[in-house]
Amino acid sequence: MINRRQFSVLAGVAAAGTAVAACAPTATSTPSTPTPIGHKTFRSFAQVDAGLLNVGYAEDGPADGPPVILLHGWPYDVHSYVDVAPLLAARGFRVIVPFLRGFGSTRFLSDSTFRNGQQAAVAEDVIALMDALDIPKAVVAGFDWGARSADVVAALWPQRCRALVSVSGYIVVDLVANRAPLPPRAEYGWWYQYYFATDRGEAGYRQNTHDFNKLIWTNASPTWAFDDATYDRSAASFTNPDHVDVVIHNYRWRQGLAPGEPRYDDLERRLAAKPSITVPAITISSDFDGPAKDGAAYRHLFTGKYAHRVLDGIGHNVPQEAPRQFADAVVEVASWS
Repeated sequence: MINRRQFSVLAGVAAAGTAVAACAPTATSTPSTPTPIGHKTFRSFAQVDAGLLNVGYAEDGPADGPPVILLHGWPYDVHSYVDVAPLLAARGFRVIVPFLRGFGSTRFLSDSTFRNGQQAAVAEDVIALMDALDIPKAVVAGFDWGARSADVVAALWPQRCRALVSVSGYIVVDLVANRAPLPPRAEYGWWYQYYFATDRGEAGYRQNTHDFNKLIWTNASPTWAFDDATYDRSAASFTNPDHVDVVIHNYRWRQGLAPGEPRYDDLERRLAAKPSITVPAITISSDFDGPAKDGAAYRHLFTGKYAHRVLDGIGHNVPQEAPRQFADAVVEVASWS
């Protein structure tokens, strides 16, 4: 889910607030027949050693197409993009959809590696994956944790990010701002983060992962009538042996209750300065974003070519609830670079 400080904006409270384009195919022509939606799986899956991980990922589209990396969030998985991927593949893009650390078939290469969920670690996994797949530059798009990682990649490694699509906008975690209390209604929205801060919450999440995450799906997308089969396809990813450890660390780290790793200190210092995103970007808001739908709170942090899209009647899982609109945003922003 998005960071708690941004929720203060959503509640109406003020927030603190080489294959480069020239040599890559444009991949923006409209397919002769509309690509159907309602897919249940991807064209192919693969594994690759990348940095600290053996990363599992779904893939679609031509191998020589301009690359797009699609990043999921919590509590979701690659199936958030099960309809977006073929839409983009039909437009000529090479689509890569990785399981994040702690999800699906992605595994840590070493048992001794700390199961870290902090934002710099999760974002650096994207760069390691690009290196492993020999992708110098890509369009990066995401929602929830995935949007945060996409923002971080665009902000800290703009030379690797051709363009950006980010649901909920600029959601880089601000640890200092997170120390300040919010109004009661805003705090209520983050009940699960406070639950995760306790031993009981960690034990409860470990015991009830399937049902807990289904509740989050329902609360975050109250108008999305997903069925049990749709949820269960993603829920299989939560059985990853590192899932609970990574998730719990992520939310405790955000609240300052668990330390990050020193290896990421420099990246976190740079992120604390709220670096602008200079690459072409489209941000998307949905009903989940409440009063902050207009994107005004973070507009100043995007200094390159920019557009904002508002999707009414859509919840938090934007790519799965509105795959055509999400894919259209990727196609459009790719055409700017």
